Amino acid sequence: MMRYLSPILLGLAGCAVLISLGIWQMQRLEWKEGVLAQIEARLAGAPVALSEALTEAEDEYRATRFRGAPVGEALYVLDSGTAAGTGYRVIQAFETGDLTVLVDRGLVGLDGRSATLASGQMEVSGHLLWPDDVNSSTPAPEGTLWFGRDVAAMSQVLETAPVMVVVAATSVEDPAVTPLPVDTSGIPNDHLNYAITWFSLAAVWLAMTGYWIWRIRARTA
Repeated sequence: MMRYLSPILLGLAGCAVLISLGIWQMQRLEWKEGVLAQIEARLAGAPVALSEALTEAEDEYRATRFRGAPVGEALYVLDSGTAAGTGYRVIQAFETGDLTVLVDRGLVGLDGRSATLASGQMEVSGHLLWPDDVNSSTPAPEGTLWFGRDVAAMSQVLETAPVMVVVAATSVEDPAVTPLPVDTSGIPNDHLNYAITWFSLAAVWLAMTGYWIWRIRARTA
């Protein structure tokens, strides 16, 4: 019996670890589904008024609607991962009365930095967003060319409140720009696949343990 002790203990320990990792991923799946449900509720909720009191923690993904006009020069953020392809996100300051905010107007092509953008008063519908595009490896801006959206830095450059609205639609058609509305399609949720992987590995580990025990028995029969 002692000859079976090592494979049995190793098999049980390995299965326990792999199954616990699968259970952890199922717990992560439940958490992520809750986060996505909250985001979807905010996206579909009633529009909120713009103000400097808006915060990332309380207001990210909320819908908003306002009337305003673009002012000053635009910043262009190189982006290759959009539904409209590769190009530049156009970030511009919009005066909305008492408040000037950042507006992500959408995507222009790689040759679109010289395009004439629609101007004047317009109705804007969109969602509040504090993008997490910038990290330690992101190149520094080169004039109006940026390599990630940074609300704090862009608001200083364009002299706006640290609030960004990503356009879903405007009352003035701008053929040069393709809006990129906010949705949850770009938020990864692979926890179910991870859980299946861990549970499958536990099954394989169990089968290998069974084979090991069979080999020991065959050698000593």
